[in-house]
Amino acid sequence: MLEEVERWLRTRSWSAADRPLHRILAAKQRTGQTVSVVLPALNEEETVGDIVATVRRDLVEEAPLVDEIVVVDSGSTDATSKVAAEAGARVVHRDAILPRIPAVPGKGEVLWRSLLVTSGDIVCFVDADLREFSSGFVSGIVGPLLTDPGIDLVKAMYDRPLAGAAGQGGRVTELMARPLLNMHWPQLAGFVQPLGGEYAARRGLLEQLPFPVGYGVELGMLVDALHLVGLDGLAQVDVGVRRHRHQDGQALGRMAAAIYRTAQLRLARGHLVRPSLIQFERGEDGFEPRTYSVDTEERPPMAEIAEYAERRVA
Repeated sequence: MLEEVERWLRTRSWSAADRPLHRILAAKQRTGQTVSVVLPALNEEETVGDIVATVRRDLVEEAPLVDEIVVVDSGSTDATSKVAAEAGARVVHRDAILPRIPAVPGKGEVLWRSLLVTSGDIVCFVDADLREFSSGFVSGIVGPLLTDPGIDLVKAMYDRPLAGAAGQGGRVTELMARPLLNMHWPQLAGFVQPLGGEYAARRGLLEQLPFPVGYGVELGMLVDALHLVGLDGLAQVDVGVRRHRHQDGQALGRMAAAIYRTAQLRLARGHLVRPSLIQFERGEDGFEPRTYSVDTEERPPMAEIAEYAERRVA
């Protein structure tokens, strides 16, 4: 491990308990910064309501840390929007944001568009499929941004159990993202959960970043943030255990392909070889190939979007 990474692990890796809520609230009051919580959601009626209700109860009503909770629905066919709104979130449909640019499917697309419908100086992203959710996920990663002006992005780190086995979740992280980071961006090798969906960042940083539209968004954001603010501008906080719905093997393969493509673009902006992935399913006549396209499109930094600039002037 690089000496720089060893030092970073000592000075930029914390536990949520290191910053009690009263200290975080005092920093928020002192600095006047506002906090937005964003949940990208697609058919998450079973979990999104509990997450929103927990954040609202603990961090809006009991402790004034969060200024707005926004759920961006990317086309749910279940009751996700209704459940989220009843729990206290403001719900916005992905396609209603920046209609001039037609939306494409993908998590990164939703996160990018969320910048236009939120106002917080700090934006905290939380996946909508978490179970047994604790508001410490939010306060833990927002805390360093409020108490330390030298930090621009904070990732949550946690255990990820799989089928009851501790530490067996995060398969794409271990098989794809971690090897890529260690080989090509060794400064980022200290991140425990580089692909985790729970992280917070200053709006001033987010609006300068390109957003891969799909599953490559977390890796792309981490790599690009490193180049913009340096390793000491990044941090991670241990928030305990993350439980969520797990993807099947083929879905993980598609995720890994998108992440690899995101890394490839950042390594050399090289020539596109073949932006597709073939997977196999057993059919009546044996194994049948299925071809899936790999997300290659990226949205530009939000600061370059005219509607965003006009909103800031207004």
